[in-house]
Amino acid sequence: MKILLHTFFIILLIVVTFLGLGPVLIADGSIQERIWTAAIVIVLYLVISFSYRIALKKVNKR
Repeated sequence: MKILLHTFFIILLIVVTFLGLGPVLIADGSIQERIWTAAIVIVLYLVISFSYRIALKKVNKR
């Protein structure tokens, strides 16, 4: 179960990194668009890491 949990969150982080940071670094848009995209990516990282911690605690209790 732990391996599946780790794998799921690693894949999720890779997808967020690939689809989120790419537009921030190489976007043709304005600086405001890049800042909004970066803010959304940071919030997604926080949500994913918080969810990961909760999921690990639940799995370790079993």
